[in-house]
Amino acid sequence: MQNLRYKLEQRLQLLEQAMERNMHISDPNTVDILIDRLTYAWSVLNEEDKDFIQGCQYAFEEKIEWKKNVSTTEK
Repeated sequence: MQNLRYKLEQRLQLLEQAMERNMHISDPNTVDILIDRLTYAWSVLNEEDKDFIQGCQYAFEEKIEWKKNVSTTEK
């Protein structure tokens, strides 16, 4: 199971990098493959990872520019 989790973490990082580069718009096939390589293991993903992937799927389908969430609260 640790090996699977490691592979999933690597794929999540690749997906995050692709989304930050807006590859879901410029190279949708690559992002589609990355998403598919994660959703097959849906049952072992935690809720945070599932939410992230669903957000990626939505941006992919709607061709919405991906922007990193930046906190606006000052301390």
